[in-house]
Amino acid sequence: MMRVICFVLACLYLASFCDAEKGLQFPSFDGKDRVIDIDMQNYRKAFKKYDMLCLLYHEPPPSNKERQKQFQMTELVLELAAQVLENKGIGIGMVDSRKDAKVAKKLGLEEEGSVYVFKEDNVIEFDGELSADVLVEFLLDLLEEPVDHINTPNELRAFENIEEEIKLIGYFKNEESEHYKAFEEAAEHFQPYVKFFATFDKVVAKKLTLKINEVDFYEPFMAEPVTIPGKPLTENDIVEFVNEHKRATLRKLRPEDMFETWEDDMEGIHIVAFAEEEDPDGFEFLEILKDVARDNTNNPNLSIVLIDPDDFPLLIPYWEKTFKIDLYKPQIGVVNVTDADSVWMDLADDDNLPTAQDLEDWIEDVLSGKVNTEDDDDENDNNNDEDEDYNNDDEDNGDDDDDDDDDDDDDDDDEDDDD
Repeated sequence: MMRVICFVLACLYLASFCDAEKGLQFPSFDGKDRVIDIDMQNYRKAFKKYDMLCLLYHEPPPSNKERQKQFQMTELVLELAAQVLENKGIGIGMVDSRKDAKVAKKLGLEEEGSVYVFKEDNVIEFDGELSADVLVEFLLDLLEEPVDHINTPNELRAFENIEEEIKLIGYFKNEESEHYKAFEEAAEHFQPYVKFFATFDKVVAKKLTLKINEVDFYEPFMAEPVTIPGKPLTENDIVEFVNEHKRATLRKLRPEDMFETWEDDMEGIHIVAFAEEEDPDGFEFLEILKDVARDNTNNPNLSIVLIDPDDFPLLIPYWEKTFKIDLYKPQIGVVNVTDADSVWMDLADDDNLPTAQDLEDWIEDVLSGKVNTEDDDDENDNNNDEDEDYNNDDEDNGDDDDDDDDDDDDDDDDEDDDD
């Protein structure tokens, strides 16, 4: 359902509604077709022409009018992205799952509706909001080097200020080091979702307490890193460690990988927290969530999805209606990803937010099953049973009244006979 709703976001940058001063003009589709219809005859040519090729693997165009409009909107998103990236060496194409099944199989395209990016020998799946701005930013990030270098105090401060994303940093002798090469190759597996950094500076390494050829892994919102075990580290060592630990205790829903995060549920549920970071209550609630996450970072069963409603303004009405909550204040609840059924912690006290201990107690109840999304179903079933009993009682009472009326009629008949 969320995927369908997010197609609506595609309209945001398809047109410019007012004239702007020079230097602040958003692009609008110029009408020129740039998106390639990829098939067996032209796919090799497309790969040779572009440094990077982005392909949407889609189901055949629908006959339903509403879905046709959605499909056309998707095409416009891709056309605008192709227009903006025309001089960047990035090509954009579409592969029909029925008409172009052979080329899809050859390229390893499997999931309809997915966007695959081919860069050198790597295939990266884009699993985010399909809007022109998000897709363009994602593709531009892929053009950059997979590892950023940290060698000055200002660069170190910038690195330390990154707290919402997974990040890794290693200390190496130089760029020719075989250990750095292994680190760089590992980074290519996760670009641009996971940030990789390296330093060749002894002073920076000392401040980070890094030894030569050592790599630290930082979980989102965690102050202290974990040093990846093993020395020397191979590419596979780093890849396996990141894959094992990339589901963070507290992870933020981001437009560029929102569906990957949402689909990575814990046995069919998510613990979801809504908080506006720029709102005082939202900021305070986030700080409490950080404390909870840091206290429980070693619990493999706990992963909280943090959502800032400001990042998804068009989804706010949908979330409020579906979850029956007010997103103008912080919320935390458990959501069933199958049917979007949910149960939310009672935060009725507007003056005081829950303490870290309050949240931990509630989360413990969720993990133990004491709080679950089936509770509401049971209550609804009970209410339905009560309604049925009430209706049955009414019917029975009605039958009794009818019987009484019949008795009265019989008495009247007897009186008439006596007369």
